Amino acid sequence: MKEMMDPAGTTPCVSVPTGIAPATGSAWSPLGQRVFRAIWIAGLVSNIGTWMQSTATAWLMVTIAPSPVMVSMVQTATSLPIFLLALPAGALADVVDRRRLILFTQCWMFFASFALGALTWAGVVTPWVLLWLTLLLSLGMALNAPAWQAIVPELVQRSEIPAAVALNSAGFNVARFIGPAVGGLVVGSLGAGAAFLCNAASYLGVIAVLFIWEPDSSTRDRSESLVGAMRTGIRFAMESSALRAIFIRSAAFIVCGSALMALLPLIARQRLMVDSEGYGLLVGVFGLGAVAGAVVLPPVRRRLSLNVLAVSAACLFGMAMAAMALVTHYVVACTFLLLGGASWLALLATFNSSVQSIVPAWVRGRALAAYLLVFFGGLAVGSLLWGAVAEAWGLPNALLLASAGLLMGVAATARFRLLEEWESRESP
Repeated sequence: MKEMMDPAGTTPCVSVPTGIAPATGSAWSPLGQRVFRAIWIAGLVSNIGTWMQSTATAWLMVTIAPSPVMVSMVQTATSLPIFLLALPAGALADVVDRRRLILFTQCWMFFASFALGALTWAGVVTPWVLLWLTLLLSLGMALNAPAWQAIVPELVQRSEIPAAVALNSAGFNVARFIGPAVGGLVVGSLGAGAAFLCNAASYLGVIAVLFIWEPDSSTRDRSESLVGAMRTGIRFAMESSALRAIFIRSAAFIVCGSALMALLPLIARQRLMVDSEGYGLLVGVFGLGAVAGAVVLPPVRRRLSLNVLAVSAACLFGMAMAAMALVTHYVVACTFLLLGGASWLALLATFNSSVQSIVPAWVRGRALAAYLLVFFGGLAVGSLLWGAVAEAWGLPNALLLASAGLLMGVAATARFRLLEEWESRESP
């Protein structure tokens, strides 16, 4: 799909290239687009490698520097770049060729992973080398994220955007289920260096597909400076009531919804009394629920309005989180995590596709960057908040309070309407 602005620069219009069939609206229809299918498969392999890398990094740090401070700094090195670079990366995605930017970041991550793998394989890696190379890898991820998400509407038809976003999220969750398990096996049999080298190799598929893809770049404004692009993006986000509605509702959800995954290790150990393998399966069940959510989202979306879907998914997630505070049976907990994963996917895919649908191509990367700032900021703040609440008042109370806060947030922010796709096309 090629999306561009009309001469007035106000209303997005869509042109469908010859040879592309009309969208069917099914969960799998985006895979009918050749380039999207190739990038989706390559991205799935790359995400599996990323989860292998994450597992190996944490295990290697525990092995060479078991200090809690050093181990926690791995997560700091992973998450810090997204806060520092989200807006600049979003602006960069709108003022340069997105394909070339993604190629650069993929090559950057390849070399960072390869260097870490080679040093680890040689037995010369130190805790600080591990942290610095993890930071360099995460810088590449932060620069890559807005451009990667912003190319989705260039790969599929407009009506397929929600399904394409859901498929990307499902692929990520499939990788989240497969990657840690494979990474653990590789680390146990061949060492952490082999897992890092496997991750480096996983970037090669994405690089190859991007070399072949020839996107239409007519929507990029190359005359705009990076600082000017950031300023324009911030002003656009502040003045867009539709974007503010998405940001407010996503923040209200994620600050409280973050409690479930942040506290899941404690739930596994203290409430369900399982080992690390049992915990890994819990995470996998959550990811399986997200995959199921991606499959059922398109038909559900055809029957429910965007706002009803968002409220329903948030309430379902809140109830699943409250149930996790009360259950002590493993299979019952897996059932609620399955529901939680499906509702998590439905809600976040709704927010993400809404951002992509309502903003014009020239500012899409910056709008997505602002959304990432809200999401990851709320995730970080919420995780710390509910960890502190659990420490002070106990795990079940923290989950119940988070659930109550989420439901109250849904009620308080329901007046901020999400625009339907037809409304976003008609709005100036």
